[in-house]
Amino acid sequence: MATIQGNDRDAQADKEQLAAVRVAVDEVDDQIVTLIARRERLIRIAGTLKGDDAEVRAPGRVERIIEHVRAAAEKKDIDPDIVESTYRAMISGFIELELKIHKESS
Repeated sequence: MATIQGNDRDAQADKEQLAAVRVAVDEVDDQIVTLIARRERLIRIAGTLKGDDAEVRAPGRVERIIEHVRAAAEKKDIDPDIVESTYRAMISGFIELELKIHKESS
């Protein structure tokens, strides 16, 4: 019986730890959303300042951003592929927003 109770205690400890991890992940997500909101405000400004759609798309700039964030990920010892794919998705969404803003301001 001691083994079964030990397993129950371990399972309960795992559940509590998982709950704590989920709370921490939710807090990080709130911080990320705040930073994305800041980035969006800046993108909205940039969208009014660019001359044409090519300047909005700026593939060279996109690749420089990707290089920068991959290097930052490597310095922090996190998976640069995850950071890159996250950034590519985010940049794609922001390019669409910026194209819309650019068209509205032209």
